[in-house]
Amino acid sequence: MTNIVLLVGNLGNDPDLRSANNGTDIASFSLGTSRPKRDSEGKTYKDASGFTAKDTEWHRVTCFNGLGRVIAQHATKGMLVSVRGRLHYTRWTDREGIERYGCEVIADDVQFLSRLRQSGAGSERQGDLDDDVPF
Repeated sequence: MTNIVLLVGNLGNDPDLRSANNGTDIASFSLGTSRPKRDSEGKTYKDASGFTAKDTEWHRVTCFNGLGRVIAQHATKGMLVSVRGRLHYTRWTDREGIERYGCEVIADDVQFLSRLRQSGAGSERQGDLDDDVPF
């Protein structure tokens, strides 16, 4: 049996890097994936401008140690990335005593599909596919 997840989407925030008590570095970020919105008949839905409307889903992604440090150093909000990993379900009790459940992707590999581009007047965040520049 295998637990493999492959997602391609945009970072919803800059990664958060923290260290556990045992010294493990942990980076986490949200990843947004989109798909065409469908009407009740299953046809793609167009918005008022005539563009295909999208449904966006948000995923929590966690990276450990070396991968986590690289992600925290180089990834920024809006970047297009590919994440390969596994689903991990958790259960905990919050401060009010309510039992909570969650799901996250534990990343084994993250590939940068866009990068930050510098402009003359300062830096701008732009999703830019660039095949000939390794990241």
